[in-house]
Amino acid sequence: MAKSNIRHILVIRLSAMGDVAMTVPVLLALTQKYPDIKITFLTKPFFGPIVAGIPNINVFTADVKGTHKGLLGLWKLFKQLKKLDLDAVADLHNVLRSNILKVLFKLNGIPTEQMDKGRKEKRELTSGKLKELKPLKPMHLRYISVFEKLGFHFPIFKDHILAKLEVNKDLGRIFLTENKKVIGIAPFAAFPGKIYPLAFMKTLVSQLEALQDVKIVLFGGGQKEQAILEGWENSLSNSFSVAGKTTFKEELALISNLDLMISMDSGNGHLAAMYGVPVITLWGVTHPTAGFVPFGQSEENQITSDRRSYPLIPTSVYGNKFPSGYDRVMETIAPEQIFKRVKLILQKD
Repeated sequence: MAKSNIRHILVIRLSAMGDVAMTVPVLLALTQKYPDIKITFLTKPFFGPIVAGIPNINVFTADVKGTHKGLLGLWKLFKQLKKLDLDAVADLHNVLRSNILKVLFKLNGIPTEQMDKGRKEKRELTSGKLKELKPLKPMHLRYISVFEKLGFHFPIFKDHILAKLEVNKDLGRIFLTENKKVIGIAPFAAFPGKIYPLAFMKTLVSQLEALQDVKIVLFGGGQKEQAILEGWENSLSNSFSVAGKTTFKEELALISNLDLMISMDSGNGHLAAMYGVPVITLWGVTHPTAGFVPFGQSEENQITSDRRSYPLIPTSVYGNKFPSGYDRVMETIAPEQIFKRVKLILQKD
């Protein structure tokens, strides 16, 4: 099908949070260049608010643990999507579930294209062998290539970001009423190979509080993380945990109004980047060269563990695999190193 005949595209990106967030600048660039294009974005219910504010986007949620679970569930999902009169499918996920959907759409004459994840080159990058680091294709460019194969060509710039959201009055009174910089800190990640030592992070938070002209917002999820952050909140004077206290939409609004986010190689950094917030990312056994740097962020904002001491880095794309002894790689990042970068960013603002 020629591009001129494509009016309605199904975009598939079911997970994870950071990967969904990285679609945002691409979809903004696409809809700016092609304002008549309609997009149905297929994702999990929790992630819908991430893309809901983009022009021409309708969110369709997949209940992958219930109604749309298994082959029968995918068949039900396909029949629901088919009713939407789609012209093409852009698979930005490329997993078994999305591949099955693509087969069904192809059998019904609807063209599909999928993202090249670069699995082979990522395996080589994380092989556990000594190697020269060569940057892989960034994720947002992998997404763009899918639309290019469908015939859509468009530039992407740093200003392809979402506007700040309005923070509700209660949160606004806590965080946004004083003339202070608001720093978000998200100290957790899905895998231990990406988590900065918590003792080091608390030291950093204490150093930041000493600046006096800042407020610190702590982000996390799950009971264990909530308990840790509440302990920090109680022992520190100017740090506040929102873990378990806000809805996801409220959290997004707060993130959009931050002056700075400090994050692991994880979803919160990508959420902040999609609003144009400066993000300092701390890298453990993963590395920026794998292509997952938050959108629009400078190289100086990528603080990596010391490869001279741990030359096999990166050992994993996700942070879940590392050889013996590599669980301590992030101890090579001193809190003072991060603190120095924070001060430089806040001075620029």
